[in-house]
Order: sequence, then C-alpha cells, then structure tokens
Amino acid sequence: MADEDVVDPGAGSEPARRSKAAPKVKARARRVVAIGGGKGGIGKSLVSANLGLALAARGSRVVLIDADLGGANLHTCLGVAQPKVTLSDFVEKRVERLEDVLVPTGEERLSLASGAMDELDAANLKHGQKAKLLRHLRSLDVDYVLLDLGAGTSFNVLDFFLVADVGVVVMLPEPTSIENAYRFIKAAFFRRLQAMAPDDDFASMVGRALAPRDGQAAMTPLDVVTELRKTDVEAAARLEHALAGFSPLVLVNQARTRADFDIGPTVVNAWKKFFGLELGYLGAVSHDDAVWQAVRARQPLLQVAPDGAAATGLLRVAENLIALER
Repeated sequence: MADEDVVDPGAGSEPARRSKAAPKVKARARRVVAIGGGKGGIGKSLVSANLGLALAARGSRVVLIDADLGGANLHTCLGVAQPKVTLSDFVEKRVERLEDVLVPTGEERLSLASGAMDELDAANLKHGQKAKLLRHLRSLDVDYVLLDLGAGTSFNVLDFFLVADVGVVVMLPEPTSIENAYRFIKAAFFRRLQAMAPDDDFASMVGRALAPRDGQAAMTPLDVVTELRKTDVEAAARLEHALAGFSPLVLVNQARTRADFDIGPTVVNAWKKFFGLELGYLGAVSHDDAVWQAVRARQPLLQVAPDGAAATGLLRVAENLIALER
C-alpha cells in the first residue's frame, strides 16, 4: 500500500566517495501488513493474532501492533495478560522507544505492542503523535509488522491502513459485510488521494466524477483518468499514480458453504469492473466452533485447535502472504 521510499541517486554521491566510513543503514521492517475491514465483529483480531503466530512459527520475526487504540483486545486472542505498558506510553513519551512497549507472547519470535485501554481519547491521536507512531513502527527491525486496526473509517484507521505495504480487508460472506468492506476500501482510496494532494480539491473533484448522475452509471477511476487527460494532464497523472499504488487484498472469514468460499474472487472481480481498482484475494477461513472456544479459553486458535478447519485456513492465508514476496 505504501509507496516505496524515493532516493535521489545523485544526492550526496561525491561526499560519499570521499568518506572512509560506510553510511549507516537504518533498520526497517521488511513488510508492514495492515488488517482492517470497517465494522467490528468480523474477526480482525483473530486473524491478526493467528497470522502472527503462523508467520513466527515459520521462522519470521514478527511484531503485532494492536492499533485498535482505546479498545485493545489482541492480547486476549494471544492468551497474554493485559500488558502494563502500552502504545499510549510511547505516544505520551513515558517511554522513549517503540521497542520499550513490546511484550513477549510465548512464541519466541512474536512480540506484541498493545493498544491503550485506559484513556477515552486514545483513539484520537494528534497529528504529530500519529506521525511519530507511523514512522517508528516502520523502523522496527523485524520481518513483519502486523497492524490490527480498529473499526470504522476514521482518519487514524485509514492512515494506519495506508502506511502498510500490504492492506488486508477482512469481510464476512454476508451482504452487509461486503458493503462495509467496499465502503472501507473506497474511504481508504479517497484518503490516499487527499494525502497526495492536500492543498487542492483533487479528492473532492474525483469523488464528484465517480458519483452517478442523472441515472447514469458512475465512472470508474480509470474513466476519470481518461477524462482528466483532456483538461488536466498533471491531475490525471496523480490519479494514475494513486491507482497504481493501491491494491488491497480481500480475506473472507467464517465461510460455511462453497458459495462462501467463492465469494472472495467474485467480489474482487466485481469491484474491479465497477470501481476500477486492482484488488487481490488472500484466501478464506472456515467457520469453526473452535474459534469461540479458543476465545473463551483466552488461548490462540492455532494452539487450541491447530488441525481444525479455521486454523487450516489461517495457515493457508499465512502461506499466501509469504508468497507475495516470491
């Protein structure tokens, strides 16, 4: 989701040749993955916790970030006691480094940074606080940073989603959940447009173009690019760039029937046709009674029922995530 860092190849090249010491390479997470989906109750935390466990079991160093600020519960999914130090301690400068709020999870290569649970305004980060947190989570020296996002489409939730290299949208195979997922993706796309051109009315202009008028079908972003090229080549190029860097992955949770398992690719193709976004499909997780049993036991699903239908699906999703780098 996040654009790659751009480096001017000519900047500092002459001084670098004269220097005897090699420049220090700054640590950076190899891959940041955000897990969102609009409404609550769709299993984002369950997916996040068990994906973290699955990736760590395969040898990756993983940090789970409970980005549901003010409503953290990822520690419960992992069977970890409520951490005494949370992200709010880092944001409020009670600890100096983001690493100082990481707690062990019982899995050697998996750590957790818990969201705040004691402050009513924790979810409403100030701009500077949010920028600091986003900057530091990308600098963690690990293989994966998994962000378990809060519900809704607030700017904080969308900005966490957009800072990731991979954005995963969880949905249930139900009409209302599919609609909510679509709204979440559309809101994230427009937030991306706003971030790319904060000083003009670019996002609003595109929004008006995409809205259906006089009974006509709404335009797709690709249609808008074509139209913009006629009058504003620079705006058309910005929109093309936004489209090229925006490709969320859909994950279907609690699938019961064959149709449920097929709904992910169907939705991806439909959204591409009607909205013009290049989305991907990460996989499906079966409905499984072992899930609520694991939650009640306050234990990770992969430990309670490692051979169950839901666990098998989550392990497959983890493999699909790993395969994105091949």
